[in-house]
Amino acid sequence: MNQPTLFQRLRPHLIALLGLLVLATIYFAPVLSGKTLAMPDVQESAAAAREIREIAKATGDKPIWTDAVFSGMPAYMIDFEYPYIFVYKVVSTVIWWLPANANIVFVLMLGAYILLVVLGCNPWLSALGAAAYGLGTFSIVSLEAGHVSKLFALGYGAGMLAGVVLCLRGRYWVGAAVTGLFTSMEFGANHIQITYYLFMTIGLYVLYEAIALFRAGKTRQLALGLATLAVVGVVAAGSFGKRLLVLNQYTKETIRGASELTAKTTNPDGQSTTSESKGGLDKDYAFTYSYGIAETLTLLIPNFSGGASVGGGLGADSEFYKAMVNKGVDPAAARQFVELGAPTYWGDQPAVGGPAYAGAALLFLFVLGMFIIRTPLRWWLLSATVLLVMLTWGKNFAAFNYFLFDTLPYLNKFRAMTMAFTLAQLFIAVGAALAVQTIVTQKLTFAQLKQPLLISLGLTAGVALILAVLGGSFFDFQSDFDVDRLTRIFGDPSVANDMVRALVSDRISLMRGDAFRSIILILLTAGAVWLFVTNKLKPSIFYPLVFAVVVFDLFAVDKRFLNNSDFVAKTELSIPYQPTAADQQILQDKSLGYRVFDQTGSFMESNRASYFHRSIGGYNVARLRRYNELITYAFPVNTLNILNMLNAKYVIAQGQPAANPQQQEAPAPVAQQNPEVLGAAWFVQTVQQVDNADAEMAAMKTLNPRDTAVVDKRFAEQLTGLPATMDPAGNSIRLTSYRGDKLTYEVNAAREGLAVFSEIYYRGHEDWQAYLDDKPVPHMRANYVLRAMRIPAGRHTVEFRFEPPLAKTGDTIDLICNVLLLALFGVVIFREGRRPTPEPEPAPTPSPAPAIAQEPVEQTPKKKTTKAKSSR
Repeated sequence: MNQPTLFQRLRPHLIALLGLLVLATIYFAPVLSGKTLAMPDVQESAAAAREIREIAKATGDKPIWTDAVFSGMPAYMIDFEYPYIFVYKVVSTVIWWLPANANIVFVLMLGAYILLVVLGCNPWLSALGAAAYGLGTFSIVSLEAGHVSKLFALGYGAGMLAGVVLCLRGRYWVGAAVTGLFTSMEFGANHIQITYYLFMTIGLYVLYEAIALFRAGKTRQLALGLATLAVVGVVAAGSFGKRLLVLNQYTKETIRGASELTAKTTNPDGQSTTSESKGGLDKDYAFTYSYGIAETLTLLIPNFSGGASVGGGLGADSEFYKAMVNKGVDPAAARQFVELGAPTYWGDQPAVGGPAYAGAALLFLFVLGMFIIRTPLRWWLLSATVLLVMLTWGKNFAAFNYFLFDTLPYLNKFRAMTMAFTLAQLFIAVGAALAVQTIVTQKLTFAQLKQPLLISLGLTAGVALILAVLGGSFFDFQSDFDVDRLTRIFGDPSVANDMVRALVSDRISLMRGDAFRSIILILLTAGAVWLFVTNKLKPSIFYPLVFAVVVFDLFAVDKRFLNNSDFVAKTELSIPYQPTAADQQILQDKSLGYRVFDQTGSFMESNRASYFHRSIGGYNVARLRRYNELITYAFPVNTLNILNMLNAKYVIAQGQPAANPQQQEAPAPVAQQNPEVLGAAWFVQTVQQVDNADAEMAAMKTLNPRDTAVVDKRFAEQLTGLPATMDPAGNSIRLTSYRGDKLTYEVNAAREGLAVFSEIYYRGHEDWQAYLDDKPVPHMRANYVLRAMRIPAGRHTVEFRFEPPLAKTGDTIDLICNVLLLALFGVVIFREGRRPTPEPEPAPTPSPAPAIAQEPVEQTPKKKTTKAKSSR
């Protein structure tokens, strides 16, 4: 008898994956006609990276420091070169050949599909869970915002889980290859927060599986599985060793690291705060986005909390529209606003792009699965889901989340815990697929299924029915932000209050409509299950029917928040931002090193200026801590002097309003030159030595940097011998060559003095090196964030070079580990290609604690174990 080839064994799965790719492409059909999504975060990233890429285009080499954002920062989080990440480059090349946008969702589906196959699901059920994971509403909303790295991390994370399961099931070689591949890609996705949550859930799985294997007497299998995971995990992490090394080092210098400030100070809002000195984010910042506990009902009812903050999709029949018209708003303008800008969301968060909707049909199957799956696997799925949901509650479940935040290593580096919902979607999808698998493989009768089916209906459709009928009695459907938002729109608080009352009525209607929708979908799914277990539906109809209900459910809700109208022509995005007349005026100045302060918006939350200029602001979640503190505490009270020392030669300001008050367009920005700017470097008269960061910050609030430099006493040795007052007359210093990671200055000094450079101090003498006439010399930090150097009399050349030694070490680690991974893949492909198809295994006899990787099957008489079993 001929054994099927590897391709023949894979063919059903390849067909299923092709179907999932087609499904994802259908959702993103406009990409086939040359359109793409205008993803804001992607635009911001492209703007921040433009200086790096322009220099690389001109020189053939990427700088590893950029001046485009925050007056200068390493390129680690923007656009960094990794020459030896072979595995990631090959896989990414294949992914980017797939249709744009659809490829991202397909990666989510692929990871979930592989996990479900490993857990024993057939192609139909694996596709069901995979489609549900890829189309989870929170993931689709994240894609619209441009959170691409997060979505890739979620997809690769599911594949990582599959590898872990294989290793602990005794499939060491295949498990090692799968774990190695997806772990390498996971680190390549570069979303450490998702990876952190993933490791939390892996820890739960390993715990449950270890207990089960230990009780079953399979300690050798457990030990070998854990050893395999440890070895391949180190190699896979090492495949991105360079990134991990430099980011671990850099994080300590960012807002996620420990602050040296200890005294109470004042932020721009005039509030007294105390800096976190222990490291990590401030709790108020980290938990700004926290799901309300009741808001979790969006898993079941998409519009429970109103949907999105903007664009709730109301119509001319809404109470909000009628209230606007009654207040004299033009009906056409009112209709446009309620359809595209109505703030229907009323949850606890400042703003959302859409709900974390798991799918009512899927959630029903998941709940059912928690009653009928008879292996400890259900406890892993349930505990992982509950853990992730509790994390999303953030400050609304402070006793739990604050404890974890203060206790678990690195958790305090992350914000927006709400993103844990995207990973919770995976466990809900897996639980739902395994529920159907259990019904099929155990051939459950209606008598066996009746009680869990009714309980599951009560916990899902029953809850939805109660909310549909009585929801208006349980909640006030108002947000803390409602009045302020509507007052900004309508100008009058009394009008805003009237609008809120109208909104409440609409929000109740939205919730009620979606509650009934969820009930119908749950009943359809439950009906399909009933028909199947009563032998009125064949599997060939049952599988596609359940698949269709789940996909329709999620597809339809997703389209509320990301639909064809969100796609634009690629040509519109080829340039993320169009230059204004002010930008064009500034770009005429070809002098080196100057920066721009764009005050037309929130300059620390946008990379628009960074696209055209070297900016003192920007947008990045990992900005340098000291720079952030300077802007937060000193800049508001000593603005001009800090602009001068940062070499902000130009200020982009909002133009004057038009003389005609009827003109609707906002005045165009104008460029204003700063006549007092200090330039790229200058000599000072005096040095004010201070004891610590608190004193340094206090001095920065009144400092005139033209004459004085503030220096921490830790650099006192470099100042020994300098006179108390220096005469800078006759001393000149000029920037002659600029590149982010290498700057050259020409100095002509009549006498020795201290020069301050308008460049950010970062790990001096370790990563940034200073040279005087090609000889290494020390430099110090001045004015809280800048560099300073003692320069002797005479003509000199000063150079600063960014040469982080960890980057070179990381390249070596990347090379070794990527070669090892490729060798592992080759060995496994060779072994699997020659491995015969194993004979079906006998069902295991029931035991008090079966390994959780096993799936429940109908009991059969024991058979003699064949040799093929060992190949498993």
